[in-house]
Amino acid sequence: MKTLTALLTAACLGATAALAQSDSELLPESATGLTQKDPVFAKRFMISAANPYAAQAGFEILDAGGSATDALIASQFVLNLVEPQSAGVGGGGFMIHFDARRGETTTFDGRETSPAATPDDIFLPYADPFRFGDAAQGGKSTGVPSLVQMFEMAHDRTGGLKWGRLIEPALTLAEEGFVVSPRLARLIARDTERLQRHPSTAAYFFHEDGRPYAEGDVLRNPEFAETLREISERGADAFRDGPIVEAIVEAVTNDDADHRGYLSAQDFLDYQPLERPPVCGGYRTYTICGMGPPSSGGLTVIQILGLLEHFDLTSLGANSPEATHLFLEAMRLAFADREIYIADPDFGPTPGVGLIDGAYLTARAQLIDPRAALENVTPGNPPWRTPRPLAADITPKPPGTTHISVVDARGNIAAATNTVMAVFGNRVMAGGFILNNELTNFSFEPTRNGLPVANRIEPGKRPLSAMAPTLVFDADGAPVMVIGSPGGQAIIAYVALTIIGVLDWGLNIQEAIELPHAALFFGRLAVEKGTALEAAAPALEAMGHSVRISDLNSGLHGITISERGLTGGADPRREGVALGR
Repeated sequence: MKTLTALLTAACLGATAALAQSDSELLPESATGLTQKDPVFAKRFMISAANPYAAQAGFEILDAGGSATDALIASQFVLNLVEPQSAGVGGGGFMIHFDARRGETTTFDGRETSPAATPDDIFLPYADPFRFGDAAQGGKSTGVPSLVQMFEMAHDRTGGLKWGRLIEPALTLAEEGFVVSPRLARLIARDTERLQRHPSTAAYFFHEDGRPYAEGDVLRNPEFAETLREISERGADAFRDGPIVEAIVEAVTNDDADHRGYLSAQDFLDYQPLERPPVCGGYRTYTICGMGPPSSGGLTVIQILGLLEHFDLTSLGANSPEATHLFLEAMRLAFADREIYIADPDFGPTPGVGLIDGAYLTARAQLIDPRAALENVTPGNPPWRTPRPLAADITPKPPGTTHISVVDARGNIAAATNTVMAVFGNRVMAGGFILNNELTNFSFEPTRNGLPVANRIEPGKRPLSAMAPTLVFDADGAPVMVIGSPGGQAIIAYVALTIIGVLDWGLNIQEAIELPHAALFFGRLAVEKGTALEAAAPALEAMGHSVRISDLNSGLHGITISERGLTGGADPRREGVALGR
């Protein structure tokens, strides 16, 4: 592993591995326009990740002969340090993998679970959307951390290098320190009041005199270095029993009375990551594969694309009001199904692939008027064997997530979207890492209007997610694209639009990532501030849409694959870079 100095000079790498931009060029969080990046080209392998340190760690693993899974894991451990607001070992996530030799795609479910002692009315006092921030803070909102468990399962099945080798880049940075990026500095400053509520985050993110760590400061994390040593030696067993588990349980259950949580040591022993089959559906001549429930990402992305397949998006063109209208209508229809039907499949029947059934999507697409927005959008009646009356989940869920895409020299592909839920999770640390507030991804109301909510909280249950690590295959079954993003509920819109940009509008992956966003966020339609779509808002409103202008801060990281090689893209809205050789 290179030293800190070598990492900081990574931007000077030659044509075989190019960083897209330096920290000094990064956009502000409230950006009103996009700084364009150039796509990155490579012949052998590539990684696109949310921070230059993380991308460099994954690049070096790939250069040493590691697999796509190896590079992804090494990169994510580094992101735990340099992007603690988004993801880490205190949270969980989902991963999709393509085995080039076998031609097989599988997914790994590392979603957090609800502690066994969690009552179903835990968040009823916070059902008012304006009180979400109160519910998200502290131990009460914490599910069983599960990222390491998922990564160990994925590494056992698809890894190449030894597990301990994958920990080394993050361990070096934890000990030597890393330079605080502009985005991390902004978010610490913006969240000062909440971060200072708990002694662990107050001690880590602020100097002794109370000043928040600022851009350019060097931040060290010796406590996380000890955690990494434990993970290196014991693997996922470090999150089944021992000092890390004890520290998490103490932090969660010893919180103040209003925020005290329910995690126990037994919850860690009971947790199991799962390998699940992907959900796949057709789009024009392509096949789209993603994560199935408890993530809604795969089904809903495929559903949106399946609805739009009935329209000629190519002739309408990117950023046109007409194409954006169709996209919004397809999203509204898909989300109406998402909010009522999709939840942890181990806790009750759901329509599953019935939501992407071809005949069902054709019937739903006929509801879309190319000239006018639907006045009312209601859930459909997808084909499934055990229908039951359900109520919609309307709880808002802010984002705090990251995504990594990797293609290795053997053609294997790995992509993972990981999270601690809200920005800085529950604002509590243990073992040098942020803990998740994932339980707030459940519906705050277990029932509505006398009907159960599918995504209601239950002991041992995995909450609904929008995370959508996605693979695209051509008509011959060859992979042509890997993509994913953070962004809460808007992840689905970000990923679907990027796929459309490449497949329908002929854009390269970087151009598609930089497309202006339109999204359904907290049940409201939004278009991205300072982009071409903001100018299209009056035309959309004339079609009947109620539109707000907003900063839609995606973090798309993707790679396209062709006979000419690999093309990588990274979202200029965040700090991501693509590296390849």
